[in-house]
Amino acid sequence: MPMLALTKTNFTAGEVTPELLGRGDLRAYENGARRLRNVFIAPTGGVSRRPGLAYIDTARGNGRLVAFEFNTEQVYLLVFTEQHVDVYKNGAKVADFATPWTADQLGQIAWTQNADTLLVVHPDVAPRKITRTSHTSWTIEEWTFHEAGNVIEQPYHKFAASEVTLTPSAMTGSITLTASASLFVANHVNTRFRIADKEVKITAVTSATVASADVKQGLGGTDATKDWEEQAFSAVRGWPVSVGFHQDRLVIGGSRDLPNRLWLSKSSDLWNFDLGTGLDDEAIEFALLSDQVNAIRAVFSGRHLQVLTSGAEWMVTGQPLTPGKIQLNRQTRIGSPIDRQVPPRDIDGATIYVGRSGTDLREFLYSDIEQAYLSNDLAMLAKPLCNQPVDMDYDPGRRLLNVVMGDGTLATVTNYRAEQVTAWSLQSTDGLFQSVAVVGDVTNFLVKRGTAYFIETFDSALNTDAALTGTSVTPKTDWGGLDHLEGRTVTVLADGAPVTDCTVDDGDIAVEYPVRAVEAGLPYTHEIEPLPPAGNNTASNLLRLVLVTFRLYETAALTVDTGAGARSIPFKRLGTAGVLDTAPEPFTGDVKVRAIGWHRDFIAPLWRVVQSDPLPSTVLSATTEMKVTD
Repeated sequence: MPMLALTKTNFTAGEVTPELLGRGDLRAYENGARRLRNVFIAPTGGVSRRPGLAYIDTARGNGRLVAFEFNTEQVYLLVFTEQHVDVYKNGAKVADFATPWTADQLGQIAWTQNADTLLVVHPDVAPRKITRTSHTSWTIEEWTFHEAGNVIEQPYHKFAASEVTLTPSAMTGSITLTASASLFVANHVNTRFRIADKEVKITAVTSATVASADVKQGLGGTDATKDWEEQAFSAVRGWPVSVGFHQDRLVIGGSRDLPNRLWLSKSSDLWNFDLGTGLDDEAIEFALLSDQVNAIRAVFSGRHLQVLTSGAEWMVTGQPLTPGKIQLNRQTRIGSPIDRQVPPRDIDGATIYVGRSGTDLREFLYSDIEQAYLSNDLAMLAKPLCNQPVDMDYDPGRRLLNVVMGDGTLATVTNYRAEQVTAWSLQSTDGLFQSVAVVGDVTNFLVKRGTAYFIETFDSALNTDAALTGTSVTPKTDWGGLDHLEGRTVTVLADGAPVTDCTVDDGDIAVEYPVRAVEAGLPYTHEIEPLPPAGNNTASNLLRLVLVTFRLYETAALTVDTGAGARSIPFKRLGTAGVLDTAPEPFTGDVKVRAIGWHRDFIAPLWRVVQSDPLPSTVLSATTEMKVTD
């Protein structure tokens, strides 16, 4: 009856799909886990109980979080809700203003920032500029393109069939335009048409074929002409879908009625889209044409200008980009979601985006060997955790990509390409995650709890959710300020030690004995469950777990189940009430947990960590000693 000792030195493959249970030959099996819940995986391999969530404020409703960062002193969180934005700085609200986007439209907004200005677009709403002038002063206004004299240098397009003509009644002043086919609708009022490169402004619509207009540039004649077009963005034709900056140009990707078209402004003149005569610094416009639908979903400035569409990923090249040098090449055929906007993120030079299927997370990375971009699936080994992502942002300090899923869970992906680390774990809370934004070194969330929406942030000093802390020079039992958790039962740490749970009554809790400091919030449980040992799994064999040695780091609590039920490993003497009488000292070192009983099920895990104690816990490695029958 041989004795076996297996050491799991790291968790750098994260939680993997159960479909890998038969692939003990893979490195991902050796470094992976069967279940990782409410834990973070360090790039070095250890796995820790995730930080708690600090309560910041109650939002007006469901919405979207957007980071606004100008410099280290001007860092803000913008909370978009129903036709409103609230601005937060260092956890305090400093401003708010009205916006045009409804709650239902917020899932489709896209944005980009330039200095103190945030540009926001939605295909059904005129695009806006949000400008910060001080911490407490913010303005919002519609985009205005460059105007030279009476000419607005904006994109134009002929939406009608090529044979449709326009006939002006005169060359100057107030005129009548007559179309050869149905063209005009009421919303055309105040839009601009260009007839043989001369602009007119629609002032009234008489019928589908007749409209009145003011001439802004003298027309060349009154004959019927096919040479006309109207402004590309309007209430009639829809508005931009995506926006970005690249090589000192403003880039607009797609619109409601021109979904596969790309516009680049004049170089160093961001609001000038005049195509001119094709000089190097003039604006650029072209369509993405191929054998499939290519509705543009995002534009992203990386090594090249990257264009993510509903059916493929494209690279726009040119050093620099000019009308004569620009080249467009399709790279991969993955596609991006069409029912929501999930902003792509840069991690170490790779563009991370969500695939159209909603079950894959792609890394769009240039390969010098292939001389092209590849779209590797970062979720290949963790498919059950990737469930229709709706938002994501990257925390560079922890090297964590936070991905909010459609079911309200949060996946965290530890990504460190240099060390070949892509490790998934899943976070849950007593509620549903809705949106995420990393502002500076703070990861912010919008969380639905019951019918309310809370703004919360990861806080490494906390071990509960929707949590608040308080201190008092004089020890006391009554603590207030918990109105947001009215009627809820909360977990409490008193002077750093867990005490009996309390129920919030009129915003207050009563701790069982006087203390100087408390943390009160909603509990959560973290889980670590390894994959079964690879290899020896014949039905005639029996396996007995003898001992598990956990190497811990700065751990104050550990609860382990080796098959006979969960039991806590004591790190501090218990008080008479059965609770920790003082805050436990963090422990670093090895803890041995013995086990009894034989196992015939080689698929079941040999041990599990399932801990609700609101105390820090980090497992660096685990060595299992076991016996297997011949």
